[in-house]
Amino acid sequence: MPELAPVAHLVDRDPQVTPQQMAESLVPPPQFTTASFASYRPDPEYASQAEVRDAVEAFVATPPEPAKRGLFGRKRKEPETPTRSGVYLDGGFGVGKTHLLAAAYHAASGRKTFGTFIEYTALVGALGFQGTVDLLRGTALVCIDEFELDDPGDTMVMTRLIKELSESGTRFAATSNTPPGALGEGRFAAQDFLREIQAMSDRFDTMRIDGLDFRRRAVDESASVVDDVPSALATVTASASGSATGGPARVTQDDFRSVVAHLASVHPSKYVALVDGLDAVGLTDVQAFTDQTDALRWVALVDRLYDAQVRIVASGIPLDTVYPEVMLEGGYRKKYLRAASRVVALTRAETQPRAS
Repeated sequence: MPELAPVAHLVDRDPQVTPQQMAESLVPPPQFTTASFASYRPDPEYASQAEVRDAVEAFVATPPEPAKRGLFGRKRKEPETPTRSGVYLDGGFGVGKTHLLAAAYHAASGRKTFGTFIEYTALVGALGFQGTVDLLRGTALVCIDEFELDDPGDTMVMTRLIKELSESGTRFAATSNTPPGALGEGRFAAQDFLREIQAMSDRFDTMRIDGLDFRRRAVDESASVVDDVPSALATVTASASGSATGGPARVTQDDFRSVVAHLASVHPSKYVALVDGLDAVGLTDVQAFTDQTDALRWVALVDRLYDAQVRIVASGIPLDTVYPEVMLEGGYRKKYLRAASRVVALTRAETQPRAS
């Protein structure tokens, strides 16, 4: 059985990520390394799951249209209706959208990238808009997971980025819990940016996936809670099989409020590095959120913990109940429910120590 390493603290981690590292990390998360269309298991109760799988597979297999650049790189005349250069998977959480997105990435030929919406906007922040265009130009397929427009700046950036890359021949595949025409609803003055939002959505074929959250096997299942986090961490790591190197399991333990406060000092684009290499995260005295900004930072961290399949051991209230009703009634409802679904899985998962 693996040795339990001295407990570290998440709040002591201050990852530094270079633009090059950000670009190199644009690949599917470990749990989707082998995702394929064949390994996707559609729910027979929801025909749209198999239909969308087949449609995305056909999209990837179909050769792209010629780039809208004429001889000597001159831009061809823009048609009145933009060419649809992407597929957009709209559906609830837990219906396999990310699996299909990763399958598209693996099946696509040529240069390709896979990242969350926030990773692409962070890349623009690090390299500048033109630097990001130059980096991604020539990419055959850009996969964007968790597509969300939470502020006007992101709206303008992603609209311009998709337009520029589409005109040079790049195609897109995206997932979201919100149809493209409704992005930004309830979060900022979306009506002031309808032209930009519409121009972006016109470039996608929207495909709706229906179904139930595969992570919740019972309607009454909630996030697991323990009385003694240190003891539970020791039990979790001791019960896991040894890592490939035989090294100790890597865990952190912090007060929940301290972690939330620490997230304010770390840019969300660095949350991947914040949890890198961890087997389990211990959180004591979990409490409900009172500030929406804190809640949204926590959602971003949960997404990265889920991508890395890091076990969560927590005391206090269940982690899927940290959002008060007033937050669930707002424009970020789907984000909160997705995070709630994911923490249920992470607090109930088996932990396998990672190889170094």
